Amino acid sequence: MAASFFTFFLSFFSLFILSHSDIDSFVYGGCSQIKYTPNSPYESNLNSLLTSLVNSATYSSYNKYNVMGSTSQDIVYGLYQCRGDLSMPDCATCVAKAVSQFSSLCSQNCGGALQLQGCFVKYDNTSFIGVEDKTIVMKKCGPSDGYDIDAMNRRDAVLGSLMSGAGGGGGLYRVGGSQDIQGVAQCVGDLSMGECQDCLSEAIKKLKSECGGGAVFGDMFLGKCYARYSTSGAHAYASKPDHESDHSDSEKTFAIIIGLLAGVALIIIFATFMRRVFGGNGK
Repeated sequence: MAASFFTFFLSFFSLFILSHSDIDSFVYGGCSQIKYTPNSPYESNLNSLLTSLVNSATYSSYNKYNVMGSTSQDIVYGLYQCRGDLSMPDCATCVAKAVSQFSSLCSQNCGGALQLQGCFVKYDNTSFIGVEDKTIVMKKCGPSDGYDIDAMNRRDAVLGSLMSGAGGGGGLYRVGGSQDIQGVAQCVGDLSMGECQDCLSEAIKKLKSECGGGAVFGDMFLGKCYARYSTSGAHAYASKPDHESDHSDSEKTFAIIIGLLAGVALIIIFATFMRRVFGGNGK
């Protein structure tokens, strides 16, 4: 019952998500090999976890949860993280969009991970929270525009500033630029600053080696961090400047999310009340 209601809620909810192609477009996704049994305690706990992630994204750009079960096989762990430059309405929209895709992407899989342009969501039955992961999960290099030593030097300078955190941007989210080249890097919020630095160093090293000197853009996503660069117009991934219409759409989406979450809470309270009333009459 809870599972079918959750599926209905996500389907209904997705109808109201306004399209923001710069934040909710697909980057990569994957699922674990192990499957769970339909209508099992694990499925119920997973639904609770995903609901908590969507709820939390309305007020925080990162959070992690675990839902305990009666046995160790029923425990589920999860987290989400939004890109560091997103507003809270856009963060909430992105996380809800990601969560709504798991039912088709990872149907009955015990673990799943999905990276959209604006956010990352992951869950599993094995704890991964606070564990550094430098496995390559996605890499992509743009076409070469020829060997331009000046452009290569600017790209390397941008990537170097991301790695060093120059300009006061030494946190989990970092941006940099030089003329027509922009770069962005981010670690998942469960890493320490030392682990983040180690992960980004590895991502940037691999990005340089994989994409060479002439690629007009490059993406390197590791398990817990990523580094990206782009020549202007080649590969847009950073958020666009706010415009009045975009801001208005985000606020409307944010309000819808809050309203739907409140509605779900009221339905659950009402159902619990009715069950107690009819349960009491049946005694």
